[in-house]
Amino acid sequence: MNQYMIYLNTKCCIGCQGCEIHCKTNKNLPIGPILCEISHEPLKSIRGVPKTEFVFRSCYHCDDPFCVPVCPTSAMVKRADGIVYVDQEKCIGCMAFAEACPWRIPQLNPESKKAIKCDYCMDRIDNGLKPACVSKCTTHALKFVSLIEI
Repeated sequence: MNQYMIYLNTKCCIGCQGCEIHCKTNKNLPIGPILCEISHEPLKSIRGVPKTEFVFRSCYHCDDPFCVPVCPTSAMVKRADGIVYVDQEKCIGCMAFAEACPWRIPQLNPESKKAIKCDYCMDRIDNGLKPACVSKCTTHALKFVSLIEI
């Protein structure tokens, strides 16, 4: 079974947040919800000089997701390839799984009043393309990786 992940090469990332913009554009999302995020994390170098590094945060598509079993309408689904997504036809916007997610990843779309979260742009993956955030990364800092379980 294939499993996927998005990897950030912190040495290439310039924090432009283009990944966030292309994600929102691909999903036709309004201002507000962010499905992936680039943030600054304070670090300390070996020599004690303060430094920051960019961190990419998105859904972790957990092996045993907390969010899937708590959804009362079975709108939160895990595919055979490990991608966890929201079935918009079944979603009633109760956000029960957002409470179950330790990282509070799922969000409410203020326009549709339904839950949204990163699904690695599974429509693009199904058509042989990379997620929007990865394919539009100006510095090629984001990589979409397919892992094969042994």
